[in-house]
Amino acid sequence: MQPNGGQKLRALRENLGYRMRDVELASNQIAQRFDSEEFSIPPSRLSDIETKGITPSIFRLYSFAAIYRREYRELLCFYGLELDSISADIGFGHPQNSHLSEASNNVTHVRMPTRLDPGFSLQKTTDLKRAIEQWGTVPMAYLDLFADDRYTYGYVGSEDFTMYPILPPGSFVQVDETKNKIVDGIWRSEFERPIYFVEMRDGYTCCWCSKKGDSIVLQPHPLSPVSVRVVRYPQEAEVLGQVVGAAIRLGDWHYSDFQPTPKVRSALTRDVPGQLEKEA
Repeated sequence: MQPNGGQKLRALRENLGYRMRDVELASNQIAQRFDSEEFSIPPSRLSDIETKGITPSIFRLYSFAAIYRREYRELLCFYGLELDSISADIGFGHPQNSHLSEASNNVTHVRMPTRLDPGFSLQKTTDLKRAIEQWGTVPMAYLDLFADDRYTYGYVGSEDFTMYPILPPGSFVQVDETKNKIVDGIWRSEFERPIYFVEMRDGYTCCWCSKKGDSIVLQPHPLSPVSVRVVRYPQEAEVLGQVVGAAIRLGDWHYSDFQPTPKVRSALTRDVPGQLEKEA
C-alpha cells in the first residue's frame, strides 16, 4: 500500500532516531523563536498525525521540515501538493487588474518536449503535438501546459504570413481541438472572428475559414500578401481546432520582410489622407 503523509513523516522520524519527546522539545524551541505555539508539536498531536491521517498545519509542517532536515516542498508532496504543477492552475483565477505574476518563481521542474521529430522545420507552420516524440521533466516553467490533451500547439512558420500582422511568423499558438467546427457569424472586429488551425495536404496554416458548398475558403488577413485559397472539404483540408491563445514577438517583422501585392499596399494606405494621390 502507498504510505500516506503521516506514515512518511513517521518513517523520517524513525530513520533519524528521534523519539516523540525529541520532536516535541525541538518544536518548542522553534515555537519560542517565532513566539507562537502554532509551531509546537506535542506527542499526542504527533501521534495523531502519524497514525490517524491528521494533516499538520503549515506551521507544524515547517517545524517538521526543520527538525527532519527536509525541503518544505517535499513535505507538501507527502500530502499531494505539487508546487511544480501550479502553472496548470493559474488560469482558473481572473484578476481584474494588470499585475506581475510571480506564481512560477518556485517552480523547479515541469514536463516539456525533450525530443522533436527530425523533420520539424522552423520555416513551415507545424502541429507541435505531432512533432513531439518524447516528453521529459526539466526545469522550465509553464511548459507543463503542453501535456493538456484538450489542446494542441502550433508554430507559425517563418515563411507563413497568412494571418500577418495578427499572428506574425514565429508565433506559437494554442489550439482548442474541441472547437473544430467552422462558425459563421457577423464579427464586430477581426479579433472576434475565429482563427482556425488547418491541416492541408502540403502542411498547416492559421487562417479565417468559411464553408462554401463542399469547399472551404481559407481567408488570410487583408494585410497579408497571401492569396485566398479554396480547397475541397474535408478531402483537402481538415480543421484541427480554433486558435484560443498565442505567444508572439513584437517588432521583429516588418513590411520589408516580404513583397506586398498592390492590393496589400493600397489597403495599408487607404486611410492615410493624400497618400494615394502621392503614389499616383
